[in-house]
Amino acid sequence: MPPAVYIVGLGIFTQGTSEFMLSGLLPGMADDLGVSIPDAGLLISAFAIGMVVGAPLLAVATLGWPRRTALVSLQAAFVVAHVVGALAPGYAVLFVTRVISALAYAGYWGVAVATAVALVPASAKARAVAVVAGGLTLATIVGVPAGTLLGQVSSWRAAFWAVAAATVVSLVCTLILVPGGHGGHGGRSGNVGRGAGERPSVRAELRGMARPQLWLSYAITAFAFGAVIVTFSYLAALLTEVGGVSEGWVPAILALFGVGGLAGIVVGGRTAEASPLGTLGLGLGGLVLFSVLLALTAQVTAVVIALVLLLGFVGYVTNPALQSRVFTLAPGAPTLVGATNTAAFNVGNTVAPLLGGLTIDAGFGYASVAWVGAALAGAGVLGVLWAARLQRAERGGPSAPTPVARVARESVRAEA
Repeated sequence: MPPAVYIVGLGIFTQGTSEFMLSGLLPGMADDLGVSIPDAGLLISAFAIGMVVGAPLLAVATLGWPRRTALVSLQAAFVVAHVVGALAPGYAVLFVTRVISALAYAGYWGVAVATAVALVPASAKARAVAVVAGGLTLATIVGVPAGTLLGQVSSWRAAFWAVAAATVVSLVCTLILVPGGHGGHGGRSGNVGRGAGERPSVRAELRGMARPQLWLSYAITAFAFGAVIVTFSYLAALLTEVGGVSEGWVPAILALFGVGGLAGIVVGGRTAEASPLGTLGLGLGGLVLFSVLLALTAQVTAVVIALVLLLGFVGYVTNPALQSRVFTLAPGAPTLVGATNTAAFNVGNTVAPLLGGLTIDAGFGYASVAWVGAALAGAGVLGVLWAARLQRAERGGPSAPTPVARVARESVRAEA
């Protein structure tokens, strides 16, 4: 695997830490800014909404740039937003910086994934995506607990400074190790799905995205990640309020979820190339099963701890397939297709916790979020079955499949 792939994964790690660390910083931020905890929680929603809007927007805005230039510029904007956020005199300024950070991070995600898949041969694309996505999983295991601890020892502003400093390190590594060629160049370091020397254009990317299978894949992405995040968002409350777990044990159990997620990323990176739909089906089916078990056994601490690890695994084993499959479906739109997939992830990240909160407010308790997760995962399973049916119907189409698509079709034939 080229070192540049690990470097863009490092960029996801540093910025992804900021995406999730606010959940552990909200009480201190609310006190310091003079707002309620629910108002402070809107900073999380602002980031998620910024991700949904920013991914396709920034992908289009930077489409004609060399990928290294785009990556460095987006990281620089992210750093500036965090420095301003760390110095923010009040809530309004911090809110704006969270939106700007999300816009930059969303754009980085789209360019990072496109860069990673362009740097490796077709047989290694899912593994390259797994490395990049693994940066976010590592952020949940290491970055988020570290940021929470730093906020407790010092202040939430110190956590923002730490994220900014780590992103500067990542930026410097990007300048040194990521190839500086234009995204439209062919070859292993160039663009996917374009001829050598062909310049990228918005029109060409939009043409490449005009395929129903692709938009079905986006829906599966939203359902799959929503099924994971709705339980994770309320996991701390479920553990303490329903399971009777001491607050001191919550960070360790949350880290256990991350360990399961990291294992899932590794396994999914190896299975996604040979059987993307099979990987998605098994992962989403596991999410249905383990979410239901969590809802039914939420008061049994030992069982819940085991299920947390399993939920992390099945939740993230789908990630490489979700990320890499869209490039197979739309090889002519390598930048916009990945950015839109990032937006789909964040649609799930935004809507699913809202649904979970509605069930809690309706009086069904914290365990009800697991039922929401099971329902979302079930919808994802239906989407995978529909995708398999469409893929079987396309077997006799006139267009020659890419190597990854050919393997996927053969896998679907065997599975059918």
